[in-house]
Amino acid sequence: MSNRKQPRIFLSVLLVLLCITAQAQTRIIHVCVALCDNDSQGIVPVPKKIGNGNDPNQNLYWGCGYGVRTFFTNAGDWQKVATVKNAAPNVLERCVFKHRRYDVILVADAFRGARIRQCTEKFLDNASGNCTDTLSVNLTSGKKLINLGDAQLVCYVGHDGLMDFSIDNPPKNKGGIKKDVIILACVSRSYYREAVKLAGANPLLWTTGLMAPEAYTLKAAVDGWILKEDGQSIRKRAAEAYNQYQKCGIKGAMNLFATGW
Repeated sequence: MSNRKQPRIFLSVLLVLLCITAQAQTRIIHVCVALCDNDSQGIVPVPKKIGNGNDPNQNLYWGCGYGVRTFFTNAGDWQKVATVKNAAPNVLERCVFKHRRYDVILVADAFRGARIRQCTEKFLDNASGNCTDTLSVNLTSGKKLINLGDAQLVCYVGHDGLMDFSIDNPPKNKGGIKKDVIILACVSRSYYREAVKLAGANPLLWTTGLMAPEAYTLKAAVDGWILKEDGQSIRKRAAEAYNQYQKCGIKGAMNLFATGW
């Protein structure tokens, strides 16, 4: 082989490796939302219109102004690239968002309110590295196959179903994968502690008391995660957002959220 050809081959290999690395750099967030449901969840009843777990469009945690779908759709730094009805068993709607400045994709699944147990199980499956679900989305750069199991951040939003039921044989960590998790539900640090330990996940943000699991808190925490901030910085972001909307005082908001063990 001539010396002239060697640099060309080296450059070709380098370009291939750079392309592979660039594709692998996409960060994925999976959000499991248990739609608010007066009839099947142990919650203080909310107005019937927003507490119908079969109607994502009007639901408190999805289609209302502070619901995940609406809040992220209206956020200037996120672009909604796909909406899929009945995307999976128990999932009434799936929305896929692409960050406008960073290579981050957020997949949000709205689970039927009566299927809060299945929503909780899916969250724990992904948190533990046991999720194998895939989806395909059309981006401006072309069609992209997303493996939800590759999500580095897995979130739960909704009523704390573990107050009402237990998960038989919660999934154990698979392959030594350690994911970050955010659990926006009442007293989630107490109720999810053992399941998160079994999952081998890092509790980036969870709660110590009763709370309204609305999307402004989720977005604030996700913003910090995208910037690779530490847990305490993300906790502060969440508390500031919660106080901004709930007017509960920053001290109370800081006490509501916790990070780590």
